[in-house]
Amino acid sequence: MPIVTSKEMLKKAYEGGYAIGAFNVNNMEIIQGITEAAAEVRAPLILQVSAGARKYAKHVYLMKLIEAAEADTGLPICVHLDHGESFEICKSCIDGGFTSVMIDGSKLPFEENIRLTAEVVKYAHDRGVVVEGELGQLAGIEDDVNVSDEDAHFTQPDQVEEFVARTGVDSLAIAIGTSHGAYKFKPGQKPMLRFDILEEVGRRLPGFPIVLHGASSVIPEYVQIINENGGSMPNAIGIPEDMLRKAASMAVCKINIDSDLRLAMTAGVRQALAKSPSEFDPRKYLAPGRDNIRQLVKHKLINVLGCAGKA
Repeated sequence: MPIVTSKEMLKKAYEGGYAIGAFNVNNMEIIQGITEAAAEVRAPLILQVSAGARKYAKHVYLMKLIEAAEADTGLPICVHLDHGESFEICKSCIDGGFTSVMIDGSKLPFEENIRLTAEVVKYAHDRGVVVEGELGQLAGIEDDVNVSDEDAHFTQPDQVEEFVARTGVDSLAIAIGTSHGAYKFKPGQKPMLRFDILEEVGRRLPGFPIVLHGASSVIPEYVQIINENGGSMPNAIGIPEDMLRKAASMAVCKINIDSDLRLAMTAGVRQALAKSPSEFDPRKYLAPGRDNIRQLVKHKLINVLGCAGKA
């Protein structure tokens, strides 16, 4: 099966009351862990690449790795640009074979966000590529995304209909209380998603796919393993998985997961090197990280996203 757009998979997710996992990729082991898990449970996938990942691994390497994963698994896989900040980076990814891009104009004034998003949509749709836009800003730090608590703001439901109509986007990322990175909340702060906003957005945009960014749950077991093997991560609180399941049963059709993958990989590598401090074969210490990612993604696909068996 060739690499596909997300249009059909998000439509089926909306109708079926589940979400597609959008997992950030940076290297071969991460891609293998994700796609092996999805192949095992027959789940569709969105593999997304940030600007930082493109700088680190290079566009062509990541594309070839994803093409190899598609050939190996036969799964429907969408290749998506995560948080494109400009028309130029979106154009580069579209021209380079991505089947989906996100143009993130959320930090811009409303009218400027519409103008930039519509420009990307025109270029993408002319080439059969789908586009995700964003309204509202999530706090947190992840790759090139860095938004302070003071600058973060919830999506305003009364803006979504105009934004979608004037831009022509295929999906919309909204801010309802999720946050980028592993350190999502201040000490003592309780995670809380604004389901009232999500419900109102869904009412105003019936049948339209909504996206959640910053939706890692920060698995405590991985944080503990990292700290027991030379790390010094403070206790971190992510998004409770029952909240993500509820969002997936509503209008949310795509849920982004990045920090949990990083934690899983790091925990596996740290544990392996702690057991064998003199090990210098990357295959020996990267394989446990890949195994952790496979187990994590399988759990997410079955128990959180509900998309197992939907490929």
